[in-house]
Order: sequence, then structure tokens, then C-alpha cells
Amino acid sequence: MATDIHLNHGDHIDHDLLDTESGLLTQIDSPADLRLLDAQDLPRLASELRQFLIESVSRTGGHLSAGLGTVELTIALHYVFNTPEDRLVWDVGHQTYPHKILTGRRKAMSTLRQKGGLCGFTRREESEYDTFGVGHSSTSISAALGMAVAAAAKNENHDVVAVIGDGAMSAGMAFEALNSGGELDANLLVILNDNEMSISPNVGGLSNHLARIMSGRVYSSAREGSKNILSRLGPLWQFAKRSEEHMKGMIMPGTLFEELGFNYIGPIDGHDMNTLVKTLRNMKHLKGPRFLHVITKKGKGYPPAEDDPCTYHGVPSFDIETGNAKKKTGSSPDYSTIFGSWLCDMAENDSRLVGITPAMGEGSGMVTFSEKFPERYFDVGIAEQHAVTFAAGLAVDGLKPVVGIYSTFLQRAYDQLIHDVAIQNLPVIFAIDRAGLVGADGPTHAGAFDLSFLRCVPNMTIMAPADEDECRKMLTTAFKMDSPAAVRYPRGHGPGVEIEENFSSIEIGSSRTMLQGKQIAILAFGSMVMPAVEVGKAINATVVDMRFVKPLDEQIIQRLSESHDLIVTIEENVVQGGAGSAVNEYLSSIHSNCQILNLGLPDRFIEHGDTALLLADCGLDKAGIQKSILTVLPVPLAQSAESA
Repeated sequence: MATDIHLNHGDHIDHDLLDTESGLLTQIDSPADLRLLDAQDLPRLASELRQFLIESVSRTGGHLSAGLGTVELTIALHYVFNTPEDRLVWDVGHQTYPHKILTGRRKAMSTLRQKGGLCGFTRREESEYDTFGVGHSSTSISAALGMAVAAAAKNENHDVVAVIGDGAMSAGMAFEALNSGGELDANLLVILNDNEMSISPNVGGLSNHLARIMSGRVYSSAREGSKNILSRLGPLWQFAKRSEEHMKGMIMPGTLFEELGFNYIGPIDGHDMNTLVKTLRNMKHLKGPRFLHVITKKGKGYPPAEDDPCTYHGVPSFDIETGNAKKKTGSSPDYSTIFGSWLCDMAENDSRLVGITPAMGEGSGMVTFSEKFPERYFDVGIAEQHAVTFAAGLAVDGLKPVVGIYSTFLQRAYDQLIHDVAIQNLPVIFAIDRAGLVGADGPTHAGAFDLSFLRCVPNMTIMAPADEDECRKMLTTAFKMDSPAAVRYPRGHGPGVEIEENFSSIEIGSSRTMLQGKQIAILAFGSMVMPAVEVGKAINATVVDMRFVKPLDEQIIQRLSESHDLIVTIEENVVQGGAGSAVNEYLSSIHSNCQILNLGLPDRFIEHGDTALLLADCGLDKAGIQKSILTVLPVPLAQSAESA
């Protein structure tokens, strides 16, 4: 039975409309089809596209709020610009579902973020309309600038447009690109999709009218002509320039971007299709660095997402009527929740604790902490480098900073981790979430490399919990240290081990023997401990929860190398340079003759899909681990190994 969705601006479209030839969206298989429509039909198309997006994501899960906010902007961009010849570069990719739908992938949206299906972000291999692959934020302006410079070098006349959100604009890389773009005088249009900044009350008829005037050819020609004349008059030119900046500063926030060399236009209403199309057409005819400020609303058109855009930023499949998730989560807390609970408990116990996040407060489980201890919570925005050096500064003066950060985002602050934290041996705690594979978010968000890039840094201690209780104990261990420490844990739920709600810690560099067997010793790290135990029981192998990647429990490794024929290391990290490599290095140093097998993520980027299926593909499920071991050293299968 069809379900009607009532959109906030009053539109009301029957669900069945999208499945008939009378719907506009069903006629759009490419932007070329879109450009055949009359401009007056675009608002209706926006309503259909918004409804299709809600229905699609309700079935597959994915990112919703950001895409709902960019429906009109996406339509206007493809309507005005001749994509894919004109380059359209999206930042991050959360906001690109409407783009995917309009560029020939509407029927494939049912496969979104599933193994073998559409990627949740833009990807060059997926479509010629995806001009640049993204996953991390704040790269669009740099990439688009490169394309604009390349076009000029090849005497090509296509347009290049970068679309960046206000959150992504908080990163230093975005301003580095703006600074370079203005200086190079590149033929580049940057669009700021602003759904958070306080300037939004200024958006209205006057602002839209001014934007259309200032982006028009008459104003532009007069402006450039006046510059040419007044620039020869010295003080008069300086006075005119200051006067223009003052007048623009009174009604719009563009002074900063003008100073960087961009012709600033806006802000305009990002849901006013008529204004968007007219302004973009005007700006298409301008040359040089241009900056369009567009105000949108996250979750536009779906009340639950408008009311709570953070929750609907990334969602599992959900019921449209209620907004409630269809998938039931496990009864045990996930690792992010465990971290958040520990953070609050430790903050009550020790006033030195401060929490830092680079715009990942919700995902890292820090919301409750931010509410209970607002004066000790610092969300620095999408600025991972600043987050780490800021933490170092706090540590210098005696505080105990805890940086909650995804593994994939810590990569962006590697220089700061080495130079500002590790060299000075400062007690900064890194709570590294999303370590290992992350399923539907794919290779741009997978925490596949942190063990490798952290292990080589002097002064670092690295821990990997096998279960919920170990996670809490390791966080406490890191907090009690007086040097840098990292606790890396996977996305989602653990095996369901009961958590001791206290502040007990673990001896540095100590392991835990889970099973005692013969011939084969499995040294497992973090999330791979439980699968290793299952294999150990089947083949009568010794299984050790190593717990520490650095420092290793060298005594247990030496003892096992002397009493077993094969040592197997297992980790949810790339094999190159990871925990297994650390074991290899130690065994080599003691001249061990024991056979070694290193299992981990392969030397390739792992695509998106269900995490369990991806781990199986990598040979890191029970069947794959057992097969790899028995291929190297066939042994009779046993019913069980002896529990330690």
C-alpha cells in the first residue's frame, strides 16, 4: 500500500507516482535528460527526488540528513553545468546520494553500501560523473583547483565546481586551498553548502536579490572596469576598496573570502530553485575564483531528520512513518558506548581528564560526557591535526587529554602525533575507534593501518582489547601512564563479556593465555582473539590474547617458539608492518627456527559490504583461519584444546 510523505514546505506526493511514467524522476537517467526539463518543473522534480531518497535509504540504510539538504542544489548544478564535461567535485560524499540518483544510478540505489553494490561516497570507478573519490572531508577545493589548473594548461574551457559543507570548511586544508586558488587566479567556483553557520537568518528576499545582482554580468563588468580605473588613482582606489568591503560586510559574510581572492556571492537560499538556477547561470559566465554561499537545512523534507540531523546523518534501515530503526542492536554495549561510559566515570574520579574530538562526538560515544562535563569537552571541528597538538598543549601543563578519534582520521594527524606528542613523550591517550574493517563505509573509513603506523613510533604504547572488559581496563591503563598510549577497538559490539565497573588496569606488556594446546600457537590481537579461540578448540592449538602490540609480551613468544612447531599471528590490520611483523622481528632477534604464519588484512583496499562477509573474504573468519593454518601445518583435528 502506498505511503504518503508530507514534506515540510507543503508538497505532497503519492508514493506510487515514482513507479509510473508520469513521474519526472523516472524520466531522468542522466543529467542530459534533466537539462531537457523546463525550469518550472524543477521544484516538482526536487519533491520526487527527496521522497525517493527517503524511501531508498529507509530500506538500505546510509547517510540521509546531508543528502536531503542538497536536493535542490544538486538538481540546479546538473541543470546549469554541462556535466560530466564540466567537473563537479563533492566534498566527503555524504551529500551525494541525490547526485548518484540523477547520474544513472537510481535503479542501483537498492544496492547502496552492500557488497558489490554502490559505494556510499563518490568513486571514479563507479561513474564518469564522480570526478574525484572522497571519504575524508575538506579535499574538494584542492582537487577542484588541480583540475582547474590542468584545464588551463591544456587550453580546455570546461568549468570546475567544488561543493563543500560548512563542517568540512573548518579544516585547515580547505583554507590552504582557498589561499592557493585565489593566488593562482584559477577559473574555479567554490560552493559553500552551509547548514550550521549563524549567518542563516540573513537569508531571504533581499539577500537572494543582491546575490543575483552581484553575480550578473552588468555588475561584474562595472566592478572590473571601476577597478581598472581606480587602481591608477592610488588613495582613491584604496578608499573605494575599503568602502566596498565595508558595505558587503554589513549585509554578507564574504570579506574573508574576498581577501583570499575570491569573488564572493551570497548567502542565498539553497532550497529556492529559481534563485539557485539564476545565480549559478550568472556565475557560470564569470571567470576566475568565485565563491557562492548557499544556506540549506539538514534533513530537509523529513521531519525526524530535520529535528535530529545528527542521528539521521548515518542510519540503518528504518520505518518511514516512525523514523525508528528496523534493525535491532545487540543487548551488550558497543565499544563506542564503553569508551563513553569509561570517560564519564574517569572524569568524575580525576579532574585532570579532558576529552577531545575532531567532530566525532556522536560517533565516538562522547555525547554524555559533553553533557556532564561541558567545560572539559572540546569538539575542535574537522581539524585532526589541531586536535592532537591541542591535546599535547594540554598535557604539557598537567592535564590528561583523551582524544576520541576514528582510526582512519588519525592518519590525518600523523605528523602531530610524532612531533608534538611522541617526541616530547607527553601523556596523551588515543581512544581509536573503528579499528579494522568498518563494513558499509568501505576503504576510506577502514582502520586498516593504525597498528603499522603507530608501532614504529618511539614512546608509544599500543593496546588492542579482545572484549568489552579488556577495553575498559586498557583505557584505565593508558590513563595511568605518563607517556603516549593508544587503545584501538573495532566498530560495533564485542563478544558480550561482563564489564567490571572499576578502575583496574593491566600490567604493561602482559598477555593472557586463553587455551593450552600442542604444536600450534596462535597469537591473536584484539578483535581476532575470539575467532582464534574457536579455531584453537578445533585444532588443539594454544591461543594467546596478546593484548599489547607494543610492548610485546616477549617472554610468552619465546616460550611458545621453543615448545611449538608453528606460531600464527592474527590481526585485523594490514599484515605489512603490523603486529605480526613485530612478532617476526622479535623471533628473528632471538634466532628462532620456529615456523611463522602471519594472518591479517591483505595488501589491497577492502571494498564496502557486510563486515562478516568481508572478513571471510580476507580469510579472517574461523573457516579461513583454520584453512590457512592447516595448509602450512596439517594436524589431526581435535574436539577441544585445554582452557587456560
